[in-house]
Amino acid sequence: MLNLKRKATLALASAAMLVGSVAVSGPANAASSPIAACGGGSYHVIDQHSLSGGAIIYLLYNGTYNCVVTWKTGSSVGSPSNMGAFLQRKSDEKSVSDRGSYSYYAGPVKLAASGTCIIWGGFAFGSYASWYSAWSHCG
Repeated sequence: MLNLKRKATLALASAAMLVGSVAVSGPANAASSPIAACGGGSYHVIDQHSLSGGAIIYLLYNGTYNCVVTWKTGSSVGSPSNMGAFLQRKSDEKSVSDRGSYSYYAGPVKLAASGTCIIWGGFAFGSYASWYSAWSHCG
């Protein structure tokens, strides 16, 4: 009987901890800038491309990693729409992408790409507005 009470107490304590941790952890806040989305620190914008409809694809770099974010700028900020960000390095054809229905930005997608060329780009508002670079930013 004592063993059963102990198991019940442990189960209740575990359930209470789980409920407490779920209540404390809410959804992640949107980043305040493309630099913040990539992780802040030493990232800086090295290129960008505007999309019709109100979005900008940003390419950032921190000395080792490239990072791409497709950032909403127009009246659709805050409303979900189909968006994506893409990055590929030439040396081994490795690519990363992020696509989904987002209210603020798609990405970040990151790759270590020093010493090789990259293709970067993205889309917003479905396929209505998209752009992808040629091999570029080699080095």
